[in-house]
Amino acid sequence: MRKLIVAEKPSVARDIARVLGVRQRGEGFLESPDYVVTWAIGHLVSLCEPGEVDARYKKWNMAQLPMLPETIPLKVLPKTSSQFQVIKRWMHEAEISSIVCATDSAREGELIFRYIYQMATCNKPVERLWISSMTDEAIRQGFQNLRPDSEYDALYESARCRSEADWLVGMNASRAFSLAYDAHLSVGRVQTPTLSLLVKRDREIAEFVPKDYWELKADFGDYSGLWLNPETKETRGYDKSALEKIRKQISLQEARVTGSEREMKRVPPPQLFDLTSLQREANRKFGFSADKTLKIAQSLYETHKLVTYPRTDSRYLPDDMAPKIKSALGGLPEPYATFVHAPEMNPNMHMKRFYDNEKISDHHAIVPTDKRPNGSSLSADESRLYDLIVRRLIAAHYPNYEYESASVLTEAAGHTFKSTGAMPVREGWRALFREEKSEAKEPPLPVLAEGDLRRVEKTSIKACKTKPPAAHTDASILNMMENAGRDLEDEVLREKMKASGLGTPATRAAIIERLIAMGYATRRGKTLVSTEKGRQLIAITPEQISSAVTTGKWEKALSDMASLPDEEARRQKTQRFMQGIRRFSVFLVDAARQGPKDVRFEREFPKKRKPSGKK
Repeated sequence: MRKLIVAEKPSVARDIARVLGVRQRGEGFLESPDYVVTWAIGHLVSLCEPGEVDARYKKWNMAQLPMLPETIPLKVLPKTSSQFQVIKRWMHEAEISSIVCATDSAREGELIFRYIYQMATCNKPVERLWISSMTDEAIRQGFQNLRPDSEYDALYESARCRSEADWLVGMNASRAFSLAYDAHLSVGRVQTPTLSLLVKRDREIAEFVPKDYWELKADFGDYSGLWLNPETKETRGYDKSALEKIRKQISLQEARVTGSEREMKRVPPPQLFDLTSLQREANRKFGFSADKTLKIAQSLYETHKLVTYPRTDSRYLPDDMAPKIKSALGGLPEPYATFVHAPEMNPNMHMKRFYDNEKISDHHAIVPTDKRPNGSSLSADESRLYDLIVRRLIAAHYPNYEYESASVLTEAAGHTFKSTGAMPVREGWRALFREEKSEAKEPPLPVLAEGDLRRVEKTSIKACKTKPPAAHTDASILNMMENAGRDLEDEVLREKMKASGLGTPATRAAIIERLIAMGYATRRGKTLVSTEKGRQLIAITPEQISSAVTTGKWEKALSDMASLPDEEARRQKTQRFMQGIRRFSVFLVDAARQGPKDVRFEREFPKKRKPSGKK
């Protein structure tokens, strides 16, 4: 008897087969006396389109909305049906005693396998391979620790609810608004609130009115200070003539230190990367889009085996990974070896800031594996992203960056001037990033005590303008998607939404690209801006679908569902969630029917062509 192993992608299947010694090639599979290894190509099975669910839904008709089928059947995707048939045939082979689910260890990977398993009408026992790294050792250990797939039923239920909720909301809302406005419109529970974030920022920029202000600077010889507005406690003055008057009053006058404070500040090493923080950092440093970073990280994981599973939402490591981390660091080549073997390095670091079992969901933080890179095999962009991940891990083992912060108040002719400065004391983890272009730093201040005297040697007035909010970039929109609802005034709701956000780390990049593909947003250099079509869509959709809070609540519910071990409690939560989704779908159709009629969208497609609903 043999085991059938189903991977999510051909490349992963080949790696598993190599580690297990499975070498005989077949059409869509590899085999040996003990195993058959086959693969999906992403999703082989999906939910049926509306017209396949019910003939009434083939024609786009507002009278047939909302579409609320009791069940949404599955179908085999035509483009990859041949590979599905390969898997199905092997699932039913008498010599196959059991199956190993080896799809990606995440919600979507579980859904991919379960849909294939159901569509193949298979009932053989299933074990789950759950790994975070594609190194040979990780694969071997994973197969030594296979678990019954029933332990992941909660994860599957969460994934199924997500899939069906997206169908109900996306199909109904997209059809309803497209029909109501005779336009190609796609509305979804994640993409629409994400678009709303872009539209809101663009509106703030468009409506911003710059305001002139001035800064009065006094030079005291060995340091300088800015005039401090006694009313606002800011260094801005909005009346230039008043500042000119003060300037004359203080010129060449005696100045006296009225306050001096010095404080030692400590900045801990930055946390390890999850996918979203890696995408933000790569966008900030290299201008990579979120989608590009995801693809490069996936290549480093899947093809090169240099980093652990990238589609993670955790920035922590489990306690039992400490030996593996030490091993991975110990074998790093130059230029990293110099930092690893430096006196400041603490190879036995085990702080809660980096190791915390309670803060790990499906996967731990992204870290390098113990496999050594072959420089010539990596592209320039792969090398840059790998470098980010490696330096972040090494930095975690370095001491805090320490600096002395100084603040001085100086009075001249009855006017107060503020001076601030910083003096590095201990470089710490910043040694890993010396080559980066550093931000402007405050100059150090001389040691000053209250009562010290100086003279106003020179003065100057600088004209400035208030600046509008910055346009969104991939980094900033990812941050807002991740932290949806964090600015809520309701403390109870804000606490409940700490673990939620718009989409998941694995889907956020695709959502951004979807907005661009639909013509709702566009890139201008490194920035993301909404289009007229995108702004019009937000104008006609109700706040309930464009609000990040609504979707954040749904993601929180799905996350809670995935962690419920009790079958009855999970069934009740699933039922309540889907009932809420159905009510919401009805609400959206009614909102489209009753929406503003003065909005006109530019025609983009022939009369008969209509869009499908998307998340």
